[in-house]
Amino acid sequence: MMETLLPDEVYALAARVIAANKAAGRTIAVAESCTGGLVAAALTEIPGSSEVLDRGFVTYSNDAKMQMLDVSGDIIETFGAVSIACVWAMSQGALANSIADVAVAISGVAGPGGGTDLKPVGTVVFARASRNGEAEPESEMRRFDGKTRAEIRLQATMCALELLLP
Repeated sequence: MMETLLPDEVYALAARVIAANKAAGRTIAVAESCTGGLVAAALTEIPGSSEVLDRGFVTYSNDAKMQMLDVSGDIIETFGAVSIACVWAMSQGALANSIADVAVAISGVAGPGGGTDLKPVGTVVFARASRNGEAEPESEMRRFDGKTRAEIRLQATMCALELLLP
């Protein structure tokens, strides 16, 4: 394995994502909240990633989600930033503000605080959208069992990378 900033399993999955999307002729964008740029960081660890990754948006605050990704304030107010509605809007905004073919969005509660009964620590939501509707739009809510903030963010990064596989 090459010298890398990230764990080997993250590097290996990111390498698969870059190779598979390159082979498919697809470009990608990521819109990240709780992962704070880890998905983009993983992808850019891979030589040749510039042929696949168009851009990444780190929209940690609600204002950033609204300003950079055109997420409606109503969505955040009604459903919260950690909701299928929000990540779906984030993925659409990432496509609208990039030249990517596919976008994945991530938002969640990494902890150790911030969890609620409805959205406990470890709750992360994902959405994937395609520009030309070539793939069914997908969204899901996951509950990761990481014991630490780092573990939850790592699990969320792996899940987002898997969603970027064609």
